[in-house]
Amino acid sequence: MSDLCRTLEVSRSGYYDFKSRPASARDRWREELAEQIREVYDDSRGLYGSPRITAELRSSGTLVTEKTVAKLMKQQQIQAKTAGRFRPMTTDSNHDWKAADNLLDRDFQAALPNAKWCCDITYVPTDEGVLYLAAVIDLCSRRIVGWSMAPHMKATLCIDALQMALLHRSPSQGLVHHSDRGVQYCCDAYQQQLQQAGLTPSMSRIGNCYDNAVMESFWGTLKCELIYQQPNGRFASHQQARASIFEYIEVFYNRRRRHSAIGYLSPEAFEASLN
Repeated sequence: MSDLCRTLEVSRSGYYDFKSRPASARDRWREELAEQIREVYDDSRGLYGSPRITAELRSSGTLVTEKTVAKLMKQQQIQAKTAGRFRPMTTDSNHDWKAADNLLDRDFQAALPNAKWCCDITYVPTDEGVLYLAAVIDLCSRRIVGWSMAPHMKATLCIDALQMALLHRSPSQGLVHHSDRGVQYCCDAYQQQLQQAGLTPSMSRIGNCYDNAVMESFWGTLKCELIYQQPNGRFASHQQARASIFEYIEVFYNRRRRHSAIGYLSPEAFEASLN
């Protein structure tokens, strides 16, 4: 101890006085804040970075800056889970069905729910083979209002997701329904569903994923936060995939996950704030 104190140029009495001195109020506050950060991080399944953790703490009455949260996260060696991107081809636009014009024109804002929906398909890898997931997102709240899974990409996959959205939301006529030009969305069976519900079809330009950027963003989030966190980046079975995706969308994403596009509220909380 004498050697250490001499090397650090401090006195032995000063060192022992430091050790016996009670923690300051600021030190105790930082320790408590670090515990809160860890609790929020664990509760988010390790998916939240400093912006969302800051929003969560502020909502519970803890006034703190994002810079302080980021610093304490670094000290605890915790960070949001991330994964590389991989975008498979799920769009077959080589068909004879007529495509709708791009009415949405990358205007991804909506003042109220049930004014604009975006739709798309992605794939979910499992040890039992690929599952396909179709989803419908409301551009006002970023809520997933309809979704469906199947081991195929037939039109019925997308129709099931649309029917779920129609059942739960009962939108007024004129809602803009945006999708890509895939055969599933252009075919007569799907277009008849839109016509019967009074929805207005809109479609992206050929090969332009940015025309449906909100859906692409959701797929990236789903894969980063759920699928790529599985062993080897895939589920063990179709049943596990279905159960996990149900829980992620209906329990976590729609009701709890904070979204930067809507002021770091969850879709459910954002829609409630509009009433």
